Amino acid sequence: MKVIRNTVICVIAALVLIIGSSCFVITNENEYSLIRQFGKIDHIVKDAGISYRIPFIQTVDTLPKETLLYDLSPSDVITSDKKTMICDSYVLWEIVDPLKFAQTLNCSIPNAESRLDTTVYNSTKNVISATTQDDVISGRDGALAQAIITNIGASLEQYGIHLLDFQIKQLDLPDDNKAAVYERMISERDNIAATYTAEGNSEAQKIMNSTDMEVTVMLSNAEKDAEILIAEGEAEYMRILSEAYNDESKQEFYSFVRSLDALKLSMQGGNKTVILSPDSPIAQIFYLK
Repeated sequence: MKVIRNTVICVIAALVLIIGSSCFVITNENEYSLIRQFGKIDHIVKDAGISYRIPFIQTVDTLPKETLLYDLSPSDVITSDKKTMICDSYVLWEIVDPLKFAQTLNCSIPNAESRLDTTVYNSTKNVISATTQDDVISGRDGALAQAIITNIGASLEQYGIHLLDFQIKQLDLPDDNKAAVYERMISERDNIAATYTAEGNSEAQKIMNSTDMEVTVMLSNAEKDAEILIAEGEAEYMRILSEAYNDESKQEFYSFVRSLDALKLSMQGGNKTVILSPDSPIAQIFYLK
C-alpha cells in the first residue's frame, strides 16, 4: 500500500508540475506571443518577459518582432519605350501589428512573403512602365527605388506589415538584346556629342568672325586717326615754315640750308668728290654776291 501511495503521489506531483509549467508563457525580445483561446486570439504579449495562460484552454503562437529580409525573384519589367529589363531586388520589413497579421495572413511568414512579392512586383512594374529605359538606368542610384517605395505607400499596413526599405540589387538587360541596346545607346550618345560639337564650332566661328570684324574696324579707325594726325602735323609744319621764312632774308637762308642738306645727301660712300656745273642751284650757294 505504501508503494502504491508513493506512486500516486509522484504521478500527482508530476501532473501538477506539468500543468504548472504550462501556465507560463516566455516571450523573447525578438518576438510577439499571441495567446489564443479556443482558436481565437485573446490577447497579445508584446514585451519580453514571463506571462500566464490557462492550460489546455489557451494556446500560444509566436511571431518575429525583428527586421526580416525577403529576397524577391528576378522578374521581367517593360519600360515606357517598350524595352524589357530584368529587375532583381529585396525588401526589409517588419510586423508592426501582430493582430492584423494573424487575422489576414494566418500568422504565416510564407503568406506574408507572397503578399510582399505581389505588392512590390506590381509597384515596380507600374513605376518602370511609366519610365524610359534611359531614365531607368540613370535612376539606379536610388531615385528609382524611392519612387517604388512611394508607389507602394501604405498598402501593406492592412496586413500589419511595415516596409522598411526596398533596394534593387541588379537592373539589367536580357542577354539576347543587351549588345544591341548598348550599341544603340553608344550611337545615340555619339550623335548627341556630334551635335554639341557642331553647335560649339558654329558658336566659336561666330565669335571669331565678330572679333575679326571688331579688330578690322578698330584698325581702320586707328589708321584714319593716324592719317588725320599726320595731315594736321604736316599742315602745322608748313604753317610754321611759312611764318619762319616769310621775309626775303629768311627765304635765302632757308634755300641755303636746304642746298647744304641736298649736298650732304649726295656725298655718300668713300668718295667725297662732287662735280657741279656753275649754274647748279647747289653751286650757287658758294658764290658770294
